Amino acid sequence: MGNCISFTALQDWRLRQCFSGAGLKSTTTDLGDGTVMHCWVPKSHKPTKPTMLLIHGIGANAMWQFNDFISPLCSQFNVYVPDLVFFGNSYTTQPDRTEAFQAQCVMRAMETYGLQRMHVVGLSYGGFVAYSIAVQFPDAVDRLVIAAAGVCMEETDLDGGLFQVRSADEAIAILLPQKPEKLRELMQFTFYKPVKILPSCFLNDFIEVMCTEYLQERRELIHALHKDRKLSDLPKITQPTLILWGEHDQVFPLELGNRLKRHLGENAQLVVIKNAGHAINAEKPKEMLKHLKSYLVDPLPPQLDSNGRNSKAD
Repeated sequence: MGNCISFTALQDWRLRQCFSGAGLKSTTTDLGDGTVMHCWVPKSHKPTKPTMLLIHGIGANAMWQFNDFISPLCSQFNVYVPDLVFFGNSYTTQPDRTEAFQAQCVMRAMETYGLQRMHVVGLSYGGFVAYSIAVQFPDAVDRLVIAAAGVCMEETDLDGGLFQVRSADEAIAILLPQKPEKLRELMQFTFYKPVKILPSCFLNDFIEVMCTEYLQERRELIHALHKDRKLSDLPKITQPTLILWGEHDQVFPLELGNRLKRHLGENAQLVVIKNAGHAINAEKPKEMLKHLKSYLVDPLPPQLDSNGRNSKAD
């Protein structure tokens, strides 16, 4: 962009102000093994509120994906919003690229804040991480929301024609765009009604600011996501689960939402958001927020702490 103003950087700054204005503060935690986790946390944790963990997807950092939700959610929850490893200011020197490792990093960071019980919401790639948290840390998760995340996909689905792309490399070229035409293709791929006119200068600016850092590591994250994946290997979780899906999702087709509902049975409910693609957080934020709040604001069972902390520790 040369000496031009970066509108993406300006928007990033504005989002920081929005998060701060909603009552959150930026924190960084060194986990001690070469892993550093950045997280937005409440400036003041309110014991009277339940705790919510929001986990973002591949598209950008947490601020860009959850800004429409932060202010209304912070009024009812203690909201914690981490940047996953290799996004925002989170990174690791460890070689593990699985969602299981991401889940462990998130929960180790949450432990430093004294959290031991929470609602967990995962969007797209974040849904894979959220599901893994529910599997690995069952006592920490009260209720789970999986939004547009194909955790039930199998590696054979690529060859079987379920997806519009034919290989992981083809998906990576779209999901991690390095040229304006690829970013336009990504928007066509993720939105039911994408913006039609986008100047290349704005797209180049977004790519430069958001899509170039940790590029190889993010490619490895996507490869690890589908490699040797089988539905028969996916554990069935016991936490009550809300599954949110865009009716016209082209990244993870609705069949994967139905598949997850069948996998979890009566323990889960599936809500299909009409006239929306994969990016339900951007296309239908009000509807997505409505479903989140209606599912998560009910009183917690009496044996659980409503403040998200360990009652024995108190």
